[in-house]
Amino acid sequence: MSIVTLLPFIVLIGAMFLMTRSAKRKQQAAVSMRNEMQPGSGVRTIGGMYATVKEVNEDTVLLEVAPGVHAKYAKNAIGAVLGDEEYDRIINGNTDFDAVVPDDASSLTEADESADHTEDGAERIDLGKKDVAPAEAVAPETEDAAPKKAEGDPEAK
Repeated sequence: MSIVTLLPFIVLIGAMFLMTRSAKRKQQAAVSMRNEMQPGSGVRTIGGMYATVKEVNEDTVLLEVAPGVHAKYAKNAIGAVLGDEEYDRIINGNTDFDAVVPDDASSLTEADESADHTEDGAERIDLGKKDVAPAEAVAPETEDAAPKKAEGDPEAK
């Protein structure tokens, strides 16, 4: 057999090796994260529940899910061990910064809203609703475009 026929198999085996190596690294990182848990740490379970670690055993963890409410979980159920600041921010809603959320998206643009032209010179198109009378809104331009009246309608004549 020549090297040309073996090359696709070698590439396939190499790709499989790299993918499994990456997955093993992620698993090892998760195991080490779970083994480094200590009582008092804030955690998030794989179900999305936030709790405080009270006791760490070999395969299980005792979590305080609410003041005075304890539940025993498998170590595999811990999705992330959170830092003290992040856990406090999530649980208590504490933020060290003043976030200003605008009421509408118009304040997020830097361009002057009063300008009728964009930066490239094109005319700005207003997609907002305007107060237009119904007769002006749909005006038939030709006789064919006008709505047809029923033959028995007295106003048709």
